[in-house]
Amino acid sequence: MRSLFSTVTKKIIIGYLVVVLFSLLAVGFALSRMHQQTLNTERLVNVEFRMFELVRDLQQNLLAQENIEKQLLILRDPALRDLRINRNKELTRYVLALKQPSFSAQLTPLITLVENYRQADKQLSEALLWKNWVEAQKISNDVTVPLRIQILDYLADFRQQQQQNINTGLAQLSEHTGHAFQMTVLLTLIGIILSAPASLTVILSVHRSVKELKKATQRISAGRFDHQPELSGDDEFAQLANDFAQMGEKLSELEQLHLDANPLTLLPGNLAIDREIEVRIGRHEQFAHLYIDLDNFKVYSDRYGYKAGSDVLARVGDLLKQVVGEYGSAQDLVGHIGGDDYVIVSSLESGELLAQKIIDAFTELVPSFYSAEDLKIGSIAGEDRYGVKRTFPLMTISIAVIPSDHYEYPSRLAISQDCARVKDYLKVQEGSNYMLERRK
Repeated sequence: MRSLFSTVTKKIIIGYLVVVLFSLLAVGFALSRMHQQTLNTERLVNVEFRMFELVRDLQQNLLAQENIEKQLLILRDPALRDLRINRNKELTRYVLALKQPSFSAQLTPLITLVENYRQADKQLSEALLWKNWVEAQKISNDVTVPLRIQILDYLADFRQQQQQNINTGLAQLSEHTGHAFQMTVLLTLIGIILSAPASLTVILSVHRSVKELKKATQRISAGRFDHQPELSGDDEFAQLANDFAQMGEKLSELEQLHLDANPLTLLPGNLAIDREIEVRIGRHEQFAHLYIDLDNFKVYSDRYGYKAGSDVLARVGDLLKQVVGEYGSAQDLVGHIGGDDYVIVSSLESGELLAQKIIDAFTELVPSFYSAEDLKIGSIAGEDRYGVKRTFPLMTISIAVIPSDHYEYPSRLAISQDCARVKDYLKVQEGSNYMLERRK
């Protein structure tokens, strides 16, 4: 009997050791692969996506510089030089970011092009400082414009290649996760076949984690960026799940920016504005909704042309961002519905102040839009919407300020209707005006 017990005991011990061994192998292999996946995901988030955003910001800065440079050479307005200096400072910050060790190896050609552009830009700045407009125009035509075009072409190609690299990285994450899943299941099955009841919990946990992360990788690769892996805790699986969620948020932000942002002002469009309002309503957070409309803009655009009208819209967008940055808060949203219509979502306390500051800033900006002759007359001739020729005043701005506490149950539709009503009232008034809706 003792011999049988001893044999059974040995088999149990051997079986247990085998179970422990294969369980440790399965868990160790899975954790090792998941750790590697975590490192790869962190690289995608911290290097590849950051480099994508940096190149995007640099591209936007160069386009803004191009616009300012054209206006400065045409209008010769000293105020534009300060704006140009600010853009150059931004460019300097981007160049420093490009030279980070994690980026510089891939961006050496771009860094060289940008440094050549900055040297040429210094020559242009010196010519502009001495108001040598002929020399400045020559430097712009012969040097800065060709270099800028070359850089923008490089950035466009690089962004496309970077997007391909990100897609490849996501596909590799999915493939590696699938391989890790298969090997982990194989090792775990061996342990189960060798009667490893003690390892059942570990097997189920690893299987669930790997399966969930594989599903998350596949869904993100398919463009479903809102998927949240259902993993809890603070181990590698949960960390990787958190990285997947952050990656999805980054990709969603990039996609939203590409699809919804106004191409002229780069301000958030209707989707972002509606979402911000719905979020604040859902949180029962009181806010002020500012609807901003330019008066007599169509007549201005008809007289001065599409390009001048586009420049006005872009500069008004910059003006709104500047005023909100100075008198609003980081939580405020500045959006561009389209055409000459803008929206600001701010706090109740800031709504009326922002409206007044916007009117003050716009009043100072308006003279730069018109010729000396039109400014002297104080009006321009044009056709109204019915084709009748008449005289129109210079552009003004109307701002409808609708507080959310105006309603017992606020909604986007109700706010929109009140904005339209208040705007119609303001547009028949003289000059730039704002109106705070106080009626309940």
